[in-house]
Amino acid sequence: MKISIRDLSQMTGFSPATISNALNHKKGVNKETAEEIFRIARETGYLSANAVTKIKLLIFKKNGKIIEDTPFFQSLIEGFEEECHRLGYEMVICRADQRNPDYLNQVKSLLNEQGAGVVVLATEMMDDSDLVPYKDAGCPLVILDHWSESMEFNSVLINNADAARMITEHLLDNGHTEVGYLRGSFRIKGFRSRFVGFQTALRKHKLPYKDDYTVTVGTSLNGAYQDMMDYLKKNPKLPTAYFADNDMIALGAMKAFREMGYRVPEDISIVGFDDLPFSEISTPALTTLRVPNREMGKMAVRRVSELIEGIASDAVIKIQVCPKIVYRNTVKNISRQ
Repeated sequence: MKISIRDLSQMTGFSPATISNALNHKKGVNKETAEEIFRIARETGYLSANAVTKIKLLIFKKNGKIIEDTPFFQSLIEGFEEECHRLGYEMVICRADQRNPDYLNQVKSLLNEQGAGVVVLATEMMDDSDLVPYKDAGCPLVILDHWSESMEFNSVLINNADAARMITEHLLDNGHTEVGYLRGSFRIKGFRSRFVGFQTALRKHKLPYKDDYTVTVGTSLNGAYQDMMDYLKKNPKLPTAYFADNDMIALGAMKAFREMGYRVPEDISIVGFDDLPFSEISTPALTTLRVPNREMGKMAVRRVSELIEGIASDAVIKIQVCPKIVYRNTVKNISRQ
C-alpha cells in the first residue's frame, strides 16, 4: 500500500506540514523531529515510493499576448506560492513557449522529471490539440485556466460562460437592448466561452446578436485603444453598451471613447472581465467581474497535492470558480428614459 504524508502524520503525531518541511529540509523543524520523521519515512518505504517534493508551475505560451500583457496572473502566482509553502512543497516556475523549435522536447523533459508535480497555466491554449503533449505526463498533472473537451485532465478554471451571461444581463436589466461585443483578437478558449455567455444572455431576453456591433481589438491595453480609435474614426453606428472580453480591452476602449468625444457612461456603457487592480481607479471606475485568481492558484496546488499524496480518487475533476460582479460607474440605467 502506498504511504502518504497523511499516513506519516498519523504514525508520528506530527502535522502534515511539519513532515513535508522536514523531508524538504525546510527551516523550522528541529533536528530530533526531522530525524524521527526520516526514520519512519525510510522504514515505511515512503522516501523511495513517494519522492515528490516540489510543484512546478509550467507557464504555457502560444504567443505571449495574454500572459505578458496583464497583471491578472501575478495574484494567481502569489496564491500558488502561498499554498506550496503551506503544504511544504518547493515551488518552481518554468516556461514552455510553443514557438520554440525545441518545445516538444522541453515539455517532455519537464513532465518526466522525477520528484515533481506539475500545474500547467494554460490560459493561452486554444483547443485540445495544444494539450496533446501533456497526455502522457509521467507526473501528477493539473491544468489551470483551461479545460479539455475530452475530460482527460484534472482542471481548475473560471466559469466564463455563466459569468459573461450574468454581467451582460446586468446591462440588459439597465435598459440596454442594443449591446455590442468587444472581441479580443487572440481567441483563447476563455474568450470563446465568454462569447457564448454573452449570446446566451441576449437569447434569454429575446434580443438578436448583431455582427455590426462586434468590434475585434487587440488584447493589450494599447492594442485595444488603437484598434478602437481606428474603428471610431469611421463614425459607425454604436450600441448603447458593450461587453468586453476582459478589462484590458475595456480600459483601452474607454480611452478611445474619451478621446473621440464619447462619455462613459452618459453616451455609452461598458463592462469588463477580471477586475484588474487599475479598473477600480480608472475614470470612471469600471464595472467588471472579479475573478478569485489567488484562490485559483491555491486550488490548483491543493489538487495536484492530492494526486501526489495518493488521497485523490480516480475521478478526473474539473473545478470551476465563479466570478462576482463589481458594480462601479460605467453602466448607465437608461430604462427610465
